[in-house]
Amino acid sequence: MAGLWAGAGAPLALRVLLVLRALLVAAHPQCLDFRPPFRPPQPLRFCAQYSAFGCCAPEQDAALAHRFGALAARVDAPVWAACAGYALDLLCQECSPYAAHLYDAEDPSTPLRTVPGLCEDYCLDMWQTCRGLFRHLSPDRELWALEGNRAKFCRYLSLDDTDYCFPRLLVNENLNLNLGRVASDAKGCLQLCLEEVANGLRNPVAMVHARDGTHRFFVAEQVGLVWAYLADRSRLEKPFLNISRAVLTSPWEGDERGFLGIAFHPDSRRNRKLYVYYSVGVDFHEWIRISEFRVSEDDENVVDHGSERIILEIEEPAANHNGGQLLFGDDGYLYIFTGDGGMAGDPFGKFGNAQNKSALLGKVLRIDVNRNERGPLYRIPPDNPFVGDPAARPEVYALGVRNMWRCSFDRGDPATGAGRGRLFCGDVGQNKFEEVDLVERGRNYGWRAREGFECYDRKLCANASLDDVLPIFAYPHKMGKSVTGGYVYRGCEYPNLNGLYIFGDFMSGRLMSLRENPGTGQWRYSEICMGRGQTCAFPGLINNYYPHIISFAEDEAGELYFMSTGVPSATAARGVIYKVIDPSRRAPPGKCQIHPTQVKVKSRLIPFVPKEKFIRTPESTPRPESTPRPTKAPRRTPPTAAPRTPTPRPARPTRRPGGRRGGGRRRGRPSTADPTPSNGAVRLVRPAGLSSGRGRVEVFVGGRWGTVCDDAWDTKAAEVVCRQLGFAHAVRAAKRAEFGEGRTLPILLDDVRCAGSERSLLECAHAGVGTHNCGHQEDAGVVCSHEDPYS
Repeated sequence: MAGLWAGAGAPLALRVLLVLRALLVAAHPQCLDFRPPFRPPQPLRFCAQYSAFGCCAPEQDAALAHRFGALAARVDAPVWAACAGYALDLLCQECSPYAAHLYDAEDPSTPLRTVPGLCEDYCLDMWQTCRGLFRHLSPDRELWALEGNRAKFCRYLSLDDTDYCFPRLLVNENLNLNLGRVASDAKGCLQLCLEEVANGLRNPVAMVHARDGTHRFFVAEQVGLVWAYLADRSRLEKPFLNISRAVLTSPWEGDERGFLGIAFHPDSRRNRKLYVYYSVGVDFHEWIRISEFRVSEDDENVVDHGSERIILEIEEPAANHNGGQLLFGDDGYLYIFTGDGGMAGDPFGKFGNAQNKSALLGKVLRIDVNRNERGPLYRIPPDNPFVGDPAARPEVYALGVRNMWRCSFDRGDPATGAGRGRLFCGDVGQNKFEEVDLVERGRNYGWRAREGFECYDRKLCANASLDDVLPIFAYPHKMGKSVTGGYVYRGCEYPNLNGLYIFGDFMSGRLMSLRENPGTGQWRYSEICMGRGQTCAFPGLINNYYPHIISFAEDEAGELYFMSTGVPSATAARGVIYKVIDPSRRAPPGKCQIHPTQVKVKSRLIPFVPKEKFIRTPESTPRPESTPRPTKAPRRTPPTAAPRTPTPRPARPTRRPGGRRGGGRRRGRPSTADPTPSNGAVRLVRPAGLSSGRGRVEVFVGGRWGTVCDDAWDTKAAEVVCRQLGFAHAVRAAKRAEFGEGRTLPILLDDVRCAGSERSLLECAHAGVGTHNCGHQEDAGVVCSHEDPYS
């Protein structure tokens, strides 16, 4: 294996380990059309051995059978009697799950082999009696010329990667174990891939569709613009909606205000209605607004901006925790997800907004906006849980939420409908935990009494009347500090993902998943990492993404997407939309075809041009070192400790900037050595074998070297470091000890925030030299370059 050679003197155990590692890195199925294998819709008749899983539908199988018959007609009967079995073997390798490997087709820019790669012993045996068969199997005249030389002939037909040669790959356990299932590494990290769908967006906060058969998708930017994309991913030059003048936001990284949510009415094809959720403000007075718009009668790709009707406004006492999700349920009602009003610990009133049924903040609201052309703008659904309670607002559907950021209804299993209508939400935590909730009518989700599974306000938590619902999953802040709720995958294209709830974290850049055990109701956690080695080396796929995961989405067909950005500012055009791809298995060809309804376009179309690249690396993306919180609920016992008063601290946005996701953690050595460094000097420590300009950041302060915690580490800080080191550009800010942990050094800087023009990190805002609340698993790094990566 290239790059994994062990010298002849290496111990046998080491050589075996390297071989196994190489197999695990390389093992991934792929077909000749450069896509994953599939289960044929019906058993194959000719290449029957690949009826359960492979690369042939019945049409290809029939074509191979026809080629076999034609071959039999051209070959002399005695030769055919001895060689028909070989011919069958060779032809049917086009149906193998590893056809692309057998035919050297992983790289679409190189020509396909005309004969699958053969193992040497198999070839040598075949040559004895059936070498003449190849003149009929292959048009390769170079192969014909070698027919008389057994060694050269078989060397020509061999594969560089002998693990994939036929027929050895049929009995290779490393290749065939769990074939067709989502691949996971030794730590259970599911290896998926991505496809870039859109780019150049400014904090894309939402992507929705209109359920109208056009398969358009509409992408909202935080600044207040919504763009329409056609099914071919081309974008209309004219915005679908532009209320940027009314929307309150700022260019500050992490500002939570802005255009936050959009939802089309379920009957929008007829009534042309859609609803939006955004921040507004005058002077120091701020509030959130839910408005109704109509699509223009003259252009279905543009909103009639004069049609706005304000449905509901709620005052916001602080700039953060603004909620922002709008959803229509199967019941036809509009669900609105509000934050608790901001600041730390929900300090409003005796028990906070979230526990106050008479407040609309910290809630899930449900209203009826149907048939509202006359009379009230909305009505209260008669089965809302607190109708008739004089101490509650009738709009309240559920309470006790802190800042639910991205919720979704489960479409249900495509075959059985199981799970349909379940409402999943990610609720952003306070000091310690992030959580995922299943929201149900009339239930209390615990904030501010509880954060995750643990008590936050111990006195309130001990109240027996709280009757709160525990999350289905919670994770600690060493794994991430701002959950982004996702979706249960119910699409057609990737059957293995069915039922998998996929979500993420804005701060750490982790992609995560939960799968329910139907028997116990418990949810099993698995992190999602980008496929290692060649797993994502399919044309058009990538294995990396920007780390600030803002939102998730489904298209009209139910396929799954997420939006993230490299710079979490409402004015930075660094947002990208990614489609989630399972490289291990797809649906049979033709099953998932869509036929979009034609759209009349009046605006100029801007074709989609992908910019992100596949990164060739043998390592998988980083995984958590910690074990996530168990999903089993703790025993409800009253706390014995005295109530804890949280230490007051300035409020800051929950969603803070971070660094771009990178590779695994490895120890390294300093790339520079300065015997007399000055205060603020920096150096890079990088793993052996990497090029200069990338590594762990170490800073010299007060006569000692130390590391930088990546809590608030972003590209602005990376620019300061790269410039100090003589590089013109900062490619990205690396996090989570991507380039190793400096365990022998103190952590000298934390919460570093730079404008990008400072001469050293000491000139940036920070928590104070030596003051931090993190560990070396959060050591920061950079990737610098002399060339502009975006030119």
